[in-house]
Formats: sequence, structure tokens, C-alpha cells
Amino acid sequence: MTLWFDDLVVGRSWSSPSRTITEADVGAFAGLTGDRFPLHTSEEFARQTPFGTRIAHGLLGLSFAHGLMWARTGELDQSVIAFLGISDWRFTAPIHFGDTLHVDYAVTAQRPSSSQSDRGIVEFEARVVNQHDAVVQHGLKTMLISREHAA
Repeated sequence: MTLWFDDLVVGRSWSSPSRTITEADVGAFAGLTGDRFPLHTSEEFARQTPFGTRIAHGLLGLSFAHGLMWARTGELDQSVIAFLGISDWRFTAPIHFGDTLHVDYAVTAQRPSSSQSDRGIVEFEARVVNQHDAVVQHGLKTMLISREHAA
């Protein structure tokens, strides 16, 4: 079922499916981005840090969070026009190899477009949560969403 702008009222919330972060995920992300910082790729280096072991890239967690939001539901597949941005994103705890993450997210603001009546802007508060119920990242994501009558 597609969700349109008018369906996304303030307070509506979801909890995503989960995903376990693997060594292969971190290696693939390092290769894709070129970010091979040793905190993520060298156990010997990482052992000497306050974390005591390798951790996942913060941006890998953010990327997985984006993918987990609606990814398996298809609820916004027909209605999303664009991802407009991220604000106030915070990395509050490390993501360890083997951590299982999910995203709790909710509509925090919604307004019709001032320039085009067939769409609106929706802001979501997202919290990336690990298997211990610790919030490891959080922030706001803003999306441009079609109105149903425009479909």
C-alpha cells in the first residue's frame, strides 16, 4: 500500500526490520567509498583506540538506516519524489561488527509545498537502535512526497 503526503501525519511512527552489520559490509563500504581508515579496517590499530576493536563507519550506519526505512514495505515507492536532506544527525555510540540495527522513526513535521500543490515536505525523526536498545545514531531526515491526487 502506497503512503502519500496526506497519509503521513505528525505522530505516525514505524519500527523497521533489522540488519546485522558484518565484516563484509564494512569491507565493501571501505572499498566503495575509499575510506579505509584503520579504525574500521585494522584490528591491530583499533585495539589501541578507546573502542578496543574495529567499528563500522558512522556513514555506513546512516546508509543502512536510510535503507531500512520503508525498504521492505514499499510504502513510499510510488510517492517519494526526492530525499531532501539530513539535519541534526548525531553519532552517539559505536556500531560494532555483529551489531543488529533497526530504525525507529516518526513523522515530526509535514507541510504542503508552497510552490507546487501536488507535493509536500515531510520530516522524520529517526533513531538507529542496536540489539541492546541503545540509540547509536539519531537525527532528522526530510523528504519530498507526492500527494495522492497527483499520482
